[in-house]
Amino acid sequence: MSNIVGTNELAKILGVSTRSIREWANNGCPIEKRGRKGDGVGHQFKTSDVINWLKDRAASEAVGNNPDAQSAEDAKRRKLVADATLAELELAKAKGLIAPLDQIERVMANAFAEVKVNMRNIPHRVVMQLLGETDEVRFKEVLTSEIDQALTALAELELTDEV
Repeated sequence: MSNIVGTNELAKILGVSTRSIREWANNGCPIEKRGRKGDGVGHQFKTSDVINWLKDRAASEAVGNNPDAQSAEDAKRRKLVADATLAELELAKAKGLIAPLDQIERVMANAFAEVKVNMRNIPHRVVMQLLGETDEVRFKEVLTSEIDQALTALAELELTDEV
């Protein structure tokens, strides 16, 4: 079943931007009914026609029939850039300037665990200080001080991968 939809709805259906839809329309995408710029009425598209056009376009690109497809020279250039980028990453890794993602995740997990412990201990630390207290300003001072203490402990935490 095919629907007739506007640019915005087609963009939502296909998960692309409205700009992409407009570019496709300028590059041969089938338009069921052309819009009028001055009246603010946009193009109307038949979804099945657009999907078939996209499939045909992808097939053409896959076999190299698309003039927009990259040339062999472009592919070589991209490979050189990729090789250079990989070499730079390996050098940075050897110098200790970058860390593997799993190591960063472990360090961050330890830091968040420290924050959790400090924040969850605030009620235990302040209960006696605030027992019977009715002054809102005093409440805020004590709680702010405890939160600052927890954040200071986090700032002073040695962020290493060692457990």
